[in-house]
Amino acid sequence: MTFDALTPHLINLTQVVGEMIMSHYQSNLTVETKADQTPITIVDQQAHQLITEQLSQLTPTTPILSEESDIVDFSIRRDWGEYWLIDPLDGTRDFIEQTGEFCICIAYIKNHRPIFGFIYAPLSKTHYYTNDQQQAFKLHNNQTQRLQTAVKRRPLKVLIGHYSAQNKQLQQHLKALGETQVERLGSALKFCKIAEGDFDHYPRFGPCSEWDTAAGGYILESAGGCVLDENDQPLRYNTKDSLGSPVFFASGKAQ
Repeated sequence: MTFDALTPHLINLTQVVGEMIMSHYQSNLTVETKADQTPITIVDQQAHQLITEQLSQLTPTTPILSEESDIVDFSIRRDWGEYWLIDPLDGTRDFIEQTGEFCICIAYIKNHRPIFGFIYAPLSKTHYYTNDQQQAFKLHNNQTQRLQTAVKRRPLKVLIGHYSAQNKQLQQHLKALGETQVERLGSALKFCKIAEGDFDHYPRFGPCSEWDTAAGGYILESAGGCVLDENDQPLRYNTKDSLGSPVFFASGKAQ
């Protein structure tokens, strides 16, 4: 089955999951803290269950790695040539704080690189996804448009997270960029906004995980952008025991 054939199923699935997520929005949720000090709610867990159950039916032989999965040891993961990498609710803190800036992230990894990216923003009911021809699209109000990054502007339009503004490396990087217009946005939607051509650059120095970057990063790359580490290399996945992402720079114009 091709990704073009899978996409309608994923659109339907994420709409259902999105409705579940929104049914809990602006409600009093019990918030727990995971070992890595990030928050988790029943919404994350329910979204995980709904998505993984459906993916298991669509692609029964493909492993699934989710932020809310039980930990899969690298001794097992390293033998995965292909797998699904998902974040059932990216931006849990934004969901809790009711910023609206949260999304569902679904990526397919092959030979340590994403080959498909899919993001759904439940609040705006907007889908972002790639196709088998390495193109990126946005679906909103039954209207589909192909995504293309913009030519870099001056001042450079930069996106950062809500909670990273005080990071010293980030401040040094922003200073080195020269004249910038900086805005804050939660979750992997930052990649999508650059893919749409609304912004130019997203630097990330703080903690981040592979399920946070795979889907959005590939959508951006398919729209003409790039996501590079400090050595100007594309991000690779499932290459080590840790699932943490390195420092990276997402930009609207591929180098």
